[in-house]
Amino acid sequence: MKLRVVVHAAEEGGFWAEIPALPGCVSEGETFNETLTNIREAAEGWLEVGDARGQQDAGAQLAEIEL
Repeated sequence: MKLRVVVHAAEEGGFWAEIPALPGCVSEGETFNETLTNIREAAEGWLEVGDARGQQDAGAQLAEIEL
């Protein structure tokens, strides 16, 4: 599964990231690579919790487009 991650520079230093396709899935880190590692873990947890609660839309599909 591929998910688009948006990484932002944090005002206080470091970075924070979000995954728009997973509402509320955010994380942070001191470095860009640490932030990517942390958001991957956050996404895995988000998907696990959604699966356990049966809240994922079984008919949902992901797609990527190029602009």
